[in-house]
Amino acid sequence: MSFVPRAAIAAALLAALGLGAEPRPAAAKVFGAESFTLANGLTVVVVPNPRAPVVKHMVWYRVGGADEGEGESGIAHFLEHLMFKGTDKRPAGEFSRLVAKNGGRENAFTSYDYTGYHQTIAKDRLEMVMALEAERMTGLAITPEEVDRERLVVLEERRTRTDNHPASRLREQMAAVQFYNYPYRRPVIGWEHEIRALDRARILAFYRRWYAPNNAVLVVAGDITVAELRPLAEKYYGAIPAAARVSRVRPDEPPQTAAREVVLRDPRVPQPTWSRSWLAPSHLWGAKEHAYALEVLAEILGGGASARLYRALVLEAAIADNAGAFYDSATRGPSRFGFYASPRREVAPERVEQAIEAEIARVLADGVETGEVERAKTRMKAAAVLARDSLETGAQALGSALAVGLGVEDVESWPERIGAVTLEQINAAARYVLSGTGHVTGRLLPAAKD
Repeated sequence: MSFVPRAAIAAALLAALGLGAEPRPAAAKVFGAESFTLANGLTVVVVPNPRAPVVKHMVWYRVGGADEGEGESGIAHFLEHLMFKGTDKRPAGEFSRLVAKNGGRENAFTSYDYTGYHQTIAKDRLEMVMALEAERMTGLAITPEEVDRERLVVLEERRTRTDNHPASRLREQMAAVQFYNYPYRRPVIGWEHEIRALDRARILAFYRRWYAPNNAVLVVAGDITVAELRPLAEKYYGAIPAAARVSRVRPDEPPQTAAREVVLRDPRVPQPTWSRSWLAPSHLWGAKEHAYALEVLAEILGGGASARLYRALVLEAAIADNAGAFYDSATRGPSRFGFYASPRREVAPERVEQAIEAEIARVLADGVETGEVERAKTRMKAAAVLARDSLETGAQALGSALAVGLGVEDVESWPERIGAVTLEQINAAARYVLSGTGHVTGRLLPAAKD
């Protein structure tokens, strides 16, 4: 059980499978997924992968940290923990015990835009986990004592992963500064004082509002077909009534025109790091027409050892141990486009910052080159081909896409859409995002010496 910082899933899994919403001519599918919808509104996706008699069963809810109300940061993640307690039919702990007894693995995660629960298990045990997951979709039963005990677990998770981890603390503070108004400014795990204030009644109200078949996506990947899955989905999930439809209304983000800086000094920092990010459009927010081009731009500038920044700072100038770029196109709200680097021990952080600023200025003045565009697109499309072999990647990519508001076709046709991106589109996207003055710079530094 865990919270997922922005891009932990989307960047890692969807960097190879970025998403969009514009129709394109039919082409070969990445995963060959099929989908259908039950009468109660549950979306079902099947990702066939018959390499082994194993399946990945996932239920994604269209709710995350950015859908929480005022004063209840962390409630989506807190509820994720409590979903492993009992139901109206089963005592606390039986869900996990049965999955383990049958040789399966389970876990869950919470992000800004969705919450997911998953099990990996032998195909002949699929029906069992579907019955268990369907039970807790609407039948969760928790006591005030269980809430209080689990609160201590969540607070310890926050201390371990954020409060005692300087890099995580910096990321949390940068997010709070980066977004003026959009709820991505709040940590998914929640602020400590608000975690302490959440009670059983408020958590159950959140659960009843958001957890329902018509606000969920079922993804099953592995040795399974639509013909095999449909009757099971109807039997276990189809019997659950639809709930009142909920709208994911979120405040918008105003224009940003002032540069900001966050500096964190901590004695546990062994090596300084530097980062800078701009707000950027995604496939569902802002100037959506730039999203594919920004994906390719991120690959050109920061996609590994052959990318511009790594070559310039690590291999050629030898002033950094690492350097790269990041961008996540598959967010429901505004995304971020940014850069990061770690200077070598004998190098002042300012030199790395100046070198990256010079590379950004070069992109804005001269643009990217045809050769590096083609090489980047080739690498990205090759990664999509390799993704077909993974039981995890298809389920994650399709589940997260549908949970944020995209579709199966957006995932399946991604290679063709990336292949259609032009040099001119990339240069226009770079100017659109990187010319702005509203960026946030983060500096993680060792504690100052006395």
